[in-house]
Amino acid sequence: MSARKATNPGAATSETERSLFGEILDWMLAPLLFVWPLSIAFTHYFANNVANFPYDQALREHVAAIARQVKLVNGRPVLSLPASARALLRADETDSVYFHVVMPNGKLLAGDKDLPMPEGTPQAEEVPSEIYMRDADFNGQDLRIAYMYLAEADMPRTTWVLIEVGETTEKRTQLANKIVASVILPQFIIIPLAVMLVWFGLSRGLRPLTRLRTTIEARDPGDLSPIATRRVPEELEPLVEAFNAMLERMKRSVEAQQRFVADAAHQMRTPLTGLKTQAQFAIREKDPEALRHALRQIASGVDRAGRLVNQLLTLARTEGGELAQQQHKPLDLAQLMREVVEDWVMMAIDKGIDLGFEAEGSAVISGNPFLLRELAKNLIDNAIRYTPAPGHVTCRLLVNPVTVLLEIEDDGIGISEEQSELVFERFYRVDDATTEGSGLGLAIVQEIATQHNAHASLRPNPKGRGAVARVLFPAWHPPEEQQPPPDDYSELYRQTPPIGS
Repeated sequence: MSARKATNPGAATSETERSLFGEILDWMLAPLLFVWPLSIAFTHYFANNVANFPYDQALREHVAAIARQVKLVNGRPVLSLPASARALLRADETDSVYFHVVMPNGKLLAGDKDLPMPEGTPQAEEVPSEIYMRDADFNGQDLRIAYMYLAEADMPRTTWVLIEVGETTEKRTQLANKIVASVILPQFIIIPLAVMLVWFGLSRGLRPLTRLRTTIEARDPGDLSPIATRRVPEELEPLVEAFNAMLERMKRSVEAQQRFVADAAHQMRTPLTGLKTQAQFAIREKDPEALRHALRQIASGVDRAGRLVNQLLTLARTEGGELAQQQHKPLDLAQLMREVVEDWVMMAIDKGIDLGFEAEGSAVISGNPFLLRELAKNLIDNAIRYTPAPGHVTCRLLVNPVTVLLEIEDDGIGISEEQSELVFERFYRVDDATTEGSGLGLAIVQEIATQHNAHASLRPNPKGRGAVARVLFPAWHPPEEQQPPPDDYSELYRQTPPIGS
């Protein structure tokens, strides 16, 4: 009944894919094939009941007619049944009719002596002058019997007179078969017609799926625009919306890949050109001291190129969602920041920078440890890079029940309010002439903060020189206490204690 399509015909154990059309058809027609035999059985049962009713009524009338001819005189039955009446009982051309009247002592008063009698004495629920029906077997034939007891008041049950009329069931069987045939035969026309109508209805009902498939197949391979839902049935809207969401994710991923290729091509051209120039200069150089200087320049250029490549790769991975898809978990940001600061202490000392860390207790947030280390590393590197010696860089955590605020304060060259709106753009640099860098560090910070439902900012230091980088995270709570991230961070910033408090 259902259509199947092999997904890999050449495989030893090929998985099969059921047709949606065949699946629906199976679920609609399979119950019908199961119910049809039950319908025939029920039809046969009720047809027998319908066929029995008129013939049972005729038997009751025969019993009543015979009972009117029996008189009880002093408890003894007297039968006055004319021959014409007996001939009338035998006049049926299809079935055989039997009757008898039996006295209390078992003596046959009239009729057929071999006609089966009820076993034992009359039952408690049986009363005189009431007609009852039962089935019996007589000479290998099914027999339907109507019987009645005659008795006077206060006569014991053992002295009741029995009157029975029995009839074979041929007419009943013929009538029941006609009823069954009149019901079942039309079904041989109706059911195939119903199957055809169901097939046609399913074909029409599944036409939107075919139209949707055609629409998708006709799209250009590079077309990642959403599929219109104007003519999509209500049941298919969630599927189309999910497909559109997938297209949007693919579009972001492709755009991130394209940006990465463009950024890499743009940014790597300059350091590679410089490396080539230094290498050519070193090849021509004869003076050992000048040669060593050229090699040092090459080593420095390789370091800058390596750092640029690492930042480009990190930005591509974060923007593409590769690391964002990894499961976030509760972690102590204070412990993580302490480890990151320890890694940067020696570099800060080498540059004459006093690097410190302030935190009270734990600061639990939900996040990805690798991405958060990248965020902290880029913020600290940015602060040290733009702070001349002797300078100070202080990392601190401010915690309240709702948020965890990471601050990195420096007393370096600072930043203007206008620049603070631009520093998170890729390749934007505050002072390209005096410091080395690619302008990607804060772009990476912004991307990582977005993936953690956090808000990143860089503002002038209210104490005077330098700048303050802030990242405001939602605090982590157990699931039953979890609170949604804020929509407006400005109010939370106003509630946060001032720097150094």
